[in-house]
Amino acid sequence: MAGRRLKRSDVDKELLTDIFKMKNDWVSIQSIIERSVDASEMGQYDLQVAQAKYLFMLREARHRNLSALRT
Repeated sequence: MAGRRLKRSDVDKELLTDIFKMKNDWVSIQSIIERSVDASEMGQYDLQVAQAKYLFMLREARHRNLSALRT
């Protein structure tokens, strides 16, 4: 299966799934940090990484002309 080509629609569906998962991860980390008394540097770093990944995926979806409403 090394030569198998991926269908664009399959990649698009996977991207949308990953976007929703990444948003949930980001919101979850943000919620934990907001409730913590003294957020650690590592927690802040994890929050920034999750946010960056989410925004990157949103840009990719925009570039691919994707919408969660049209699928």
